[in-house]
Amino acid sequence: MKKLLAECIGTFWLVLGGCGSAVLASGFPHLGIGFAGVALAFGLTVVTMAYALGHISGGHFNPAVTLGLWAGGRVRSEVVLPYMAVQVFGGLLGAGVLYLIASGVGGFDVQAGFASNGFGIRSPGGFSLQAVLIAECVLTAGFVLVIMGVTDVRAPVGFAPLAIGLCLTLIHLISIPVDNTSVNPARSTAVAVFAGGEWLQQLWVFWLAPLAGGVVGGGLYRILLAGRATHPEAP
Repeated sequence: MKKLLAECIGTFWLVLGGCGSAVLASGFPHLGIGFAGVALAFGLTVVTMAYALGHISGGHFNPAVTLGLWAGGRVRSEVVLPYMAVQVFGGLLGAGVLYLIASGVGGFDVQAGFASNGFGIRSPGGFSLQAVLIAECVLTAGFVLVIMGVTDVRAPVGFAPLAIGLCLTLIHLISIPVDNTSVNPARSTAVAVFAGGEWLQQLWVFWLAPLAGGVVGGGLYRILLAGRATHPEAP
């Protein structure tokens, strides 16, 4: 239960901090934080919670990471679905708090997007479904590959959360214009539920592609480390 609670809290923080920066601060009149600021905010949510809670649950905060670590042999099968469930629940809680804050100003329109992910006319840059599928799959695979690499027993100790957070920042710098960056089905679900409409209709993409990418990333690292010992419960 402590592990599940840690995953719930960590995903709550990721959605509140990352999506909150996009909704509340990215386009603030005259001095918004912009794409770079939002990218950094997502990275910082992972850095802070991975250091705070990673030693309890492993610090996944993302169904695609959990599935990828399973594919890489780092977590047991019975952990996967409970982790995913509490990650989605924590994300919904984070989006709920964000909604209460954002709706406290006149003119707020949750259906405008609420930091949701999308393709086509819902993509910030008008990118196609094919482009979004490729970006989400490849970037999630890279994310899981980095996570497994920096948490390997042979990696420098103490720097894993920082490297993972920087990797997530890089991913957002690449793909915010493509689809607002998901690489995390719980994050995508949390805000799409509030935005509704087409945002919710396109949500399947942001489950399918990140989960596939997570499996690819975990499988690749497992191949690279075939025959070598790895940490079974690394964050």
